[in-house]
Amino acid sequence: MPIEAKTADSENYDIVIIGGGPAGSSTATFLAQKGWQVLLLEREKHPRFHIGESLLPMTLPLLKELGVFDKIKAIGTPKYGAEFNSQSEDNPLETFYFSGSLDKEHPQAFQVLRSQFDEILFRNLSANNVAAYESCKVTSVAFQENDSVLLSYTDDNQSEHQIKSRFLIDASGRDTFISRKLKLKQKSKKHNSAAIFGHFQKVERRSGNDAGNISIYWFEHGWFWLIPLQNGIMSVGAVCYPNYLKQRRGSLAEFLQESIKLVPEVQQRMQNAEVVGEIQATGNFTYTSTRMYGKPGENYLLVGDAYAFIDPVFSSGVHIAMSGAKLAAECVDELLRDPANRTKALNSYSDRINAALNTFSWLIHRFNSPVMQKIFMAPGNNFQIKEAIISLLAGDLYRNTPIKLRLNMFKAIYYFMFCLNFPKAWVNYRRRKRNIATELTATSEVLEKKPSED
Repeated sequence: MPIEAKTADSENYDIVIIGGGPAGSSTATFLAQKGWQVLLLEREKHPRFHIGESLLPMTLPLLKELGVFDKIKAIGTPKYGAEFNSQSEDNPLETFYFSGSLDKEHPQAFQVLRSQFDEILFRNLSANNVAAYESCKVTSVAFQENDSVLLSYTDDNQSEHQIKSRFLIDASGRDTFISRKLKLKQKSKKHNSAAIFGHFQKVERRSGNDAGNISIYWFEHGWFWLIPLQNGIMSVGAVCYPNYLKQRRGSLAEFLQESIKLVPEVQQRMQNAEVVGEIQATGNFTYTSTRMYGKPGENYLLVGDAYAFIDPVFSSGVHIAMSGAKLAAECVDELLRDPANRTKALNSYSDRINAALNTFSWLIHRFNSPVMQKIFMAPGNNFQIKEAIISLLAGDLYRNTPIKLRLNMFKAIYYFMFCLNFPKAWVNYRRRKRNIATELTATSEVLEKKPSED
């Protein structure tokens, strides 16, 4: 249903956006702030459940620009850092505080329920004169000879509509509408994992300013996260290798409890825990698209997960979506005002997005490795490497800062440590490759099957 009393039929819009998640809602708001007439179509209805509850500090300035910071603050749990725990290192716990990043101006973030967070961004569209409709499924898109876009969709009454616009932005998330339509989507050959998770009450929290920090625990088959939310809720989940998931014989809830027992520290914090709602799972169908924007005559741009998806729960997801939204709005604004600048604007957008994705991906693909654990758990800050890691964890990848040089040094240290610990590192590397080779459809079946199917 519309959140603005405006009939979409027969209206011509400057930009139509598919998807009302963080990427779509943010892009629409930024474009409306620049004076463009924007229509947004969302397939589902808010509020809706979504994983990815841990925000990054560099997301907060974007929330202020969108005009929703105070509302997000009201539903958020303050997060001052990220705690890492290892069973294999001499130093079992290391906390990275955002105040220790290269940029000291953004020392905190928030943990949020995504159903609340996403709805706030979506409802904010009406305050920015965006025509936004829920329960609307886009059925087809055609690129016209005059460079316009003709889009068809059905509403919640199954009535059909057609919209014409100058430009189309696909922010449909993992539905990847345009990428599927044009056969641009490619599975990743570098990463494969899945997550089992749920919400719990009565989980032990840290004290003081650490009470809202995310806790991460490496274990043999992957890693756990504990994310403190409001009202005594703790999000708990495990990101695991597919081969481990194939061992499941009982329900998802039973399998999560069995996995928790493998990490004594997590088990201790959850000894009085009570589950809230259902235990869920998601496959990490990591992918990218071969194109981020259309050829001449195809006025479209992919934003957020509609272009690439690198991890189901890593805290980078929302930040990549919203940072991409701001850059996408700047790009589309420039090319619509000056069509002769189209190629330059699109290439600049593509380069900045891919650079950030490549940096995040490099870390995510190696996160479970013994070498990465050693680096994260090592005390000290030689060559300001720790500050660079914290800056990466804070999401500071879209500005012109000294982080790039430090991160290159971080990579060099990683490869040096890989050689130094070659036997163990090589075993882990081969294990990761074997897991990547595991059929993703098999992973999906393991996650979705009922206990009676074992």
